[in-house]
Amino acid sequence: MTGSQGTARTVARRTVVAAVGGAGLTVALTACGGSDDTVQTGSDKPAGDGGAAGSGGVAGGTVIAKTADIPEGGGKVVGDVVITQPVAGEFKAFSSKCTHQGCAVKDIANGTINCPCHNSQFDASDGSVKAGPATAPLPPTSITVEGDSIKLA
Repeated sequence: MTGSQGTARTVARRTVVAAVGGAGLTVALTACGGSDDTVQTGSDKPAGDGGAAGSGGVAGGTVIAKTADIPEGGGKVVGDVVITQPVAGEFKAFSSKCTHQGCAVKDIANGTINCPCHNSQFDASDGSVKAGPATAPLPPTSITVEGDSIKLA
């Protein structure tokens, strides 16, 4: 192999590496970048009607859960919203995104909303931080309870 052949291969490899890196960067920026779609937050995008996960966003006023689905002293994650019932008949709702790094909280037990990523814990009655690393409370989400239906306000 002569020196010019080695240079041609190096340039070709560099071109391929640059192209692959550029394509990867494009994908990452597209995934993180904005679009014409409205940004969805926990207050306006639950997971569908009747609490069925994965059915997409719904408008306010749509039933997201039934009161019987939310245990007293516990709660349930419904899409981007976590609904709790700290005491009988009192329902609260918060964003299901942990304020530490945005992971979705997973369960509600013993009066706390628990994040599985870094073990942050939030009070189920007001969303305040009970254990870090999170330092900010879960933002509240407006809901209404009509009969046995829980709806976004």
